[in-house]
Order: sequence, then structure tokens, then C-alpha cells
Amino acid sequence: MSVDWSWIADHTDDLTTLTLSHLQAALTAVLLGLLISLPLAVLAHRVRRLRGLLLGLSNVLFTIPSIAVFVLLLPVSGLTRTTTVIGLTIYTLVVLLRNTVEGLDSVPARTKEAAKAMGARPLRTLLTVELPLALPVIMAGVRIATVMAISLVSVATYIGDGGLGQLFTDGFQRNFPTPVIVGVVLTLLLALVADALLVTLQYVLTPWTRRQKQGA
Repeated sequence: MSVDWSWIADHTDDLTTLTLSHLQAALTAVLLGLLISLPLAVLAHRVRRLRGLLLGLSNVLFTIPSIAVFVLLLPVSGLTRTTTVIGLTIYTLVVLLRNTVEGLDSVPARTKEAAKAMGARPLRTLLTVELPLALPVIMAGVRIATVMAISLVSVATYIGDGGLGQLFTDGFQRNFPTPVIVGVVLTLLLALVADALLVTLQYVLTPWTRRQKQGA
């Protein structure tokens, strides 16, 4: 299976536009997923009766085939980028919600009690103690959700969006492998670069984990 390099050279601008569109859809979905999952995770962590309900609901949503989610959203948001982002956000929730809950659960009770003994209010304890200590687990979820979203954007090509997924459709319809290969390579590169950047961000945001390793 050969690659037509002249086709790539002739479509550089189009490939750049599709790549940026693909990345924008994925990152928007992850950001919205975080904004939704963080308060829900805190609620699930604090109110144990809601924990099973929220996690169970996110799992149910995750079992719906991605193309079916996009189709079900069409009457609401139409053939727009909004449909793509909503569908992707739904899929990120199950990972982000569960990891955030597990991260909060991993914070030692003694640490929270010490913060309370020092006069810290619940909200301050959450923001300055619990969330920072839960960050490594939360970031693991963000990395998974980001890679997953980058992969799933291509499915939206069936509703007229899909970023780099349009290259797959174009290549298959014309029996021309070059767009398919380019689409796969660019999608993989996006996922690898995004994951590497998130690892770096976690490294910067959690300096205490490095001190713990050095002292071990």
C-alpha cells in the first residue's frame, strides 16, 4: 500500500484545517466533561447514596454506540459541531467521573481531619487539600478521556463533521489509500502529542509527588 506524496503536498492546507478542527472538537469535549464531572464527582464522594446512581448512569451512557449517540442528537442540534461535541462529552464523562471520585476517595482521612482541625472550611479543604492530592488520579482520567475523544472524533464524519475522519471516508469512497493512511497517522500523532503534554502538565502541577519519590 503506497502513499502518494504529491497528494499530501497538494493538500497541506486542507490537512492542517482538518487536524485543527479534529483537535478542537476533542479538547472542547474533554473540557466540558471536566466541568460537568468535577461537581458530580464531589457530590458522589460526599453523598454516598448518589455514588452508585451517578456512576451507573455514566456507565449506561458509555454503552450506547457512538454513531447512535450522534444520530439521536441530530433532531436536537442538527448537522453541526455541537452534535459532535455533545456526543464526545458524553463518552468522556464515564472516565472523568469515575477517576475523579476515585481520586477524592484516595485522599487520606487524616489529612482532611488535619485541615479541619486547622479551621479550614469544607470548600477550602476541597480546593486546597483534596483536589490537589487527587490530581494524579484525575489527570490519569483526563489522559484517557483525551485520547479516547481524539479517536472518536472520526466517527462524527457520518454526520458531516469528524475532522480527520473525513479523510477515511474520502479514501474509502475513491479506493485511494493515501487519505486513509494520512488520517490514521495524524490521529495517532495528535493522541501521542496530547498525552505527552498532559503528562508534562501533571509533572508541573504535582511537585510533591517528585519529592516523595526522591525521599523513598
